[in-house]
Amino acid sequence: MPRKGMRTLFSKSPSPSPSNSPSRSATQPSSPRRSFSDSLMEENIEIAQTLITQWDSDSSSYTNISSLFRDDRQEARLYLKSVKDLQSAMQHFLSSQDSSAEKLIIAQNLMQSAMKRLEKEFYQILSASREYLDAETVSSRSSRASAWSSVSDLESESEDESRATTESVSAVDQISTVAMSDLKSIADCMISSGYGKECVRIYKIIRKSIVDEGLYLLGVEKLSLSQVQKMDWQVLETKIKNWLSAVKIAVKTLFYGERLLCEQVFAASSSIAESCFNEISKEAAMTLFGFPELVGKCKKLSPEKMFRILDLYQAVSDLWPEIESIFSFESTSAVLSQAVNSLIKLGEAVRTMLTDFESAIQKDSSKTPVPAGGVHPLTRYVMNYISFLADYSEILGDIFVDWPLTISTPLPEAYFGCYDAEESPISIRLAWLVLVLLCKLDGKAKLYKDVALSYLFLANNLQYVVGKVRGSNVKYLLGEYWVEKHESKVKQYASNYERMGWSKVFASLPEDTTAQISSDQAKSYFKRFNAAFEEAYKKQTSWVVPDSKLRDELKVSVAKKLVPVYREFYEKHRVGMRRDCGEDSLVRYAPENLDNYLSDLLYGAASGGSVSSFSSCSSSPSHSHGRQSR
Repeated sequence: MPRKGMRTLFSKSPSPSPSNSPSRSATQPSSPRRSFSDSLMEENIEIAQTLITQWDSDSSSYTNISSLFRDDRQEARLYLKSVKDLQSAMQHFLSSQDSSAEKLIIAQNLMQSAMKRLEKEFYQILSASREYLDAETVSSRSSRASAWSSVSDLESESEDESRATTESVSAVDQISTVAMSDLKSIADCMISSGYGKECVRIYKIIRKSIVDEGLYLLGVEKLSLSQVQKMDWQVLETKIKNWLSAVKIAVKTLFYGERLLCEQVFAASSSIAESCFNEISKEAAMTLFGFPELVGKCKKLSPEKMFRILDLYQAVSDLWPEIESIFSFESTSAVLSQAVNSLIKLGEAVRTMLTDFESAIQKDSSKTPVPAGGVHPLTRYVMNYISFLADYSEILGDIFVDWPLTISTPLPEAYFGCYDAEESPISIRLAWLVLVLLCKLDGKAKLYKDVALSYLFLANNLQYVVGKVRGSNVKYLLGEYWVEKHESKVKQYASNYERMGWSKVFASLPEDTTAQISSDQAKSYFKRFNAAFEEAYKKQTSWVVPDSKLRDELKVSVAKKLVPVYREFYEKHRVGMRRDCGEDSLVRYAPENLDNYLSDLLYGAASGGSVSSFSSCSSSPSHSHGRQSR
């Protein structure tokens, strides 16, 4: 409006004459307001037309290959503002009754051209920033809020503000943050303009290829049940190890980062963000979490393979909070179902394998006694297995919580009275497995013809069991009461060994070693002692007690009972027999040397000769045995 007109408009108006029509004066102000609004919208179209035409991909070869957001961020901001203003103009003309259809067509054509440009920019940023919009970079941010606190929306930031903000972050973070900001700005603009579908289509194609490639680089591949069933265990175990290494990265970095990126870029529409994340990640996630289920369905999984199955179960179980959070959308509920199904199948496999393990113990049919009464291979195998199982006690507790132990025979109260079946299902399971083993060992002890050796066998094996329990997490599951009870049982077996193995030696001496007896009687006692001691020595140098503490305790116990009694008899009746030395001597052993002979025992290395070849004459007590230094 001319300046003169403006002055006239705002100058004091004369008083209305009676001839002035009231209706006329009431309608006069509406005309300039409508004209002003129309002119403002037309001006917005003109400004938008200048920028949009300038960056029209079809207008020149330069704009076809250049990037608005890369080459001139200030102009990119103006471009987005002009598109926003153009959208306002279109809405105005649509709602205005007097608007020209020609203006609306111009605006519509400009909008289509702008969307085509923004679609191209969106694609260029996504493609050029693949390495900077990787899952690790995105997921390293603690929250989406902290990610956006470093860069303001493109429409409201200045170059100085952007520069000052991004100086505090690394170059990679700066590039990725700027890229995400640009993508969000374009997505917001296209969605608000009604072109969200085009934007989403590009995003899904590019980001899905990135997620699929990421899973492939982690070594996770899609397999069928038949493929898994046909694999040799060594091949399958390698794939399991690789999956265990990949799953944590896939969940905490790949999928978490992708969800975060979807929600940042499409912050304007939660439904679009959900749709994008679902179509980008669902297939890869189903492949990832489908693998454990395939392994759990494998047939002929022997008990030795259980620990890999438990590793798979624990990996999914440990990551469950993250899995549940990342795939919390209704559209991704199938992923959660797949992860749950994997846990179910793995749990079923574990229960089957533990049942097979128990059955293998009970069916062990070896009839050959372990040489020297040592620890049976079955004992080593079972206790090592149980020790490893105890390391998975929390996971096993989850697996067996709804699967109580059922057996046909009554349970010994001493074994199970201290356990609460509801609180400690795995404790009862392990206690039962140990009991099955011990019952099996009782049967194997009967294979020995020498009763003393059978008791030594039981002492050795139970000592090994107790040692394994004390030295592993089994101790916390079975409890101190169980350990003390079975340590007492070891002592009982040791006492029986001592009683049966040395009874003839003790019986070879008179009950009252200080009583007066004839020389012939004394000679008879010495002969009997020599024969009994040599027989015991010869046998027990070939027997073995692998546990050094138990071995020393056994020999000390025998020495404490034997040496003092022999010393009393020896001191009282050796007079008159001093000249009889050598292998035919009646007095072959000095008391001080008996300890040295006893030190030879229970090492499992038979000398093959008679003990008398190492005997010491009563007149030569300094001729001590070679193991005295022990």
